[in-house]
Amino acid sequence: MQDYEYKKVSAAGDIALQGLMTKVYMWMGLGLLTTAAVSYYAASSGQVIYFLIGRSITPFLILAVAELGIVFFLSSRIAKMSQATASALFFVYSALNGLTIAPLLLVYTGSSVASAFFSTAGMFGAMSVYGTVTKRDLSGWGSFLMMGLIGLVIASVANIFFASERTSLVIAIMGVFIFTGLTAYDTFKIRAMASGVPGDDESAGKFAVLGALTLYLDFINMFIFLLRIFGKRR
Repeated sequence: MQDYEYKKVSAAGDIALQGLMTKVYMWMGLGLLTTAAVSYYAASSGQVIYFLIGRSITPFLILAVAELGIVFFLSSRIAKMSQATASALFFVYSALNGLTIAPLLLVYTGSSVASAFFSTAGMFGAMSVYGTVTKRDLSGWGSFLMMGLIGLVIASVANIFFASERTSLVIAIMGVFIFTGLTAYDTFKIRAMASGVPGDDESAGKFAVLGALTLYLDFINMFIFLLRIFGKRR
């Protein structure tokens, strides 16, 4: 969340802030709908799945790298791009993520996927509300959670070589805790930063897209880790 001034706000009756946060959640919801639609279509298409993981995992890895590139580009350059470009990149990212998630829909049962989704929605909603209404200053959570996230990435990469199921379970549990905490922290941070957003529609729109991307990432990662913990394989 760069290029916007970070400040504390008392947002109890701030209509402008509520309107901006509504846009953030609206964009996040549209991103999740795009991901769900693309995932369902891809999982239903033998040709798409074959392209992703059939002969080689290379196409899947290329898509994953492209996703990371879009996230970093959008986060670092959003101040210099138009709202239309930012919105388009957000939808492209959501669609690509739908493709990379699609194989999971074939690994786990439909009921497991649905259960993980609704569990994620409940946990995300609760922590987002906490990040909204808490009187505590959550800014100190940031460094702690980022250290945990870096450790999670390192452990995940290392486990590619060891392929330990027990380690995978521990990583998934860590992931749920980290992204649960990030949901509250990011909600708090987005609301705090919102006071520094200029009042014009263009700036507000770009901020809403960037805020939506941040919360979208929390939701998707929490969903994937919950699915890995509790999901039943076909």
